[in-house]
Amino acid sequence: MTSAWSALTKPTSFPLRVRTFAAFPAPRLFDYDTVTSHLSVADAIDAVESAFGALAKGQVDVPMPMHIGVAETPTAGPGDCHIKGGYVLGAPTFTVKLACVSFYKNLEQGLPAGSGLFCVVDAVTGAPLAVLQENRYMTDLRTGAAGAVALKHTTLPGQELRIGFIGAGAIARTMARASKAVRPHFTGMVYGLAGADDFANDMHDELGLDFTVAASARELCESCNVIYTQTPGSDTVLELDWLQPGTTIIASGSDQPTKQEIPNDVLKASKYIADLIKQTSKVGELRGALQAGVMTEADVHAELGQVVNGDKSGREGDELIVVDLTGTGAQDAAIGQVAWDKLRNL
Repeated sequence: MTSAWSALTKPTSFPLRVRTFAAFPAPRLFDYDTVTSHLSVADAIDAVESAFGALAKGQVDVPMPMHIGVAETPTAGPGDCHIKGGYVLGAPTFTVKLACVSFYKNLEQGLPAGSGLFCVVDAVTGAPLAVLQENRYMTDLRTGAAGAVALKHTTLPGQELRIGFIGAGAIARTMARASKAVRPHFTGMVYGLAGADDFANDMHDELGLDFTVAASARELCESCNVIYTQTPGSDTVLELDWLQPGTTIIASGSDQPTKQEIPNDVLKASKYIADLIKQTSKVGELRGALQAGVMTEADVHAELGQVVNGDKSGREGDELIVVDLTGTGAQDAAIGQVAWDKLRNL
């Protein structure tokens, strides 16, 4: 009779494998200066558009974002950490991203309020290939690329565009650059509580387009047929009766349940397009309309990838369109692959 112990210790016919965690080379580290000097929003647009198309076909694994709130105490915070990631079917890499925002005490020390990094991973071996210290630069690029994709599919080639930017920060600048990449000829207007004059002057010099500063959000809305909103607060930034027929609103400021830029009556009146319904219903503009009972998920016209694929319509006439961009792991996977392809041979 064979004992349990002897059975466990009996020689086997297959070789024993010793687990080792030192077999993979260390991931390459790319610092902020390297990332920012080699990547632009124009690099990301095609990849992000393709990722949205794949997302709509169910070909992207995108988990819900994780949020870590760092409450203010004598030893920490305040701040927020967002973790996103995704894998596009057939891609050689996948990406996990960590973005830290609203660490406002950093300003007292001369440090930025946000930081972040991307980890690009080999989809064959599961080994990390690169850590990119991008401090939210790549996040801004993929957000701007999504804005460009939305603009491309909700306006018409050759249409006279007057593009307004509510909020004059880093994302607004990226949106302006992205807009130029897909609709090269437009006039711009900006309204912001701070930095609007610098934004208008800098974008005029960089893009070679006319930019003016609006005295109010209402003036901007009444003057523009495309409006980008990218504000950090929880207050809505426009009203329905300020908008022209045929306006496109591309909203990217809401990424957690405490934020809402677009009033519920505007959302209800619009052809509403989500980047990803399972996110916009929880942390995007759609969340407010659902909670107020003025919309259901059945009122959603499309996800952006469905418009990219031609399965749902974009701009058809003078309808009001709202595109709700909360940021998806598909975009992070796309920009991660772009970055690795551009930087790996440095």
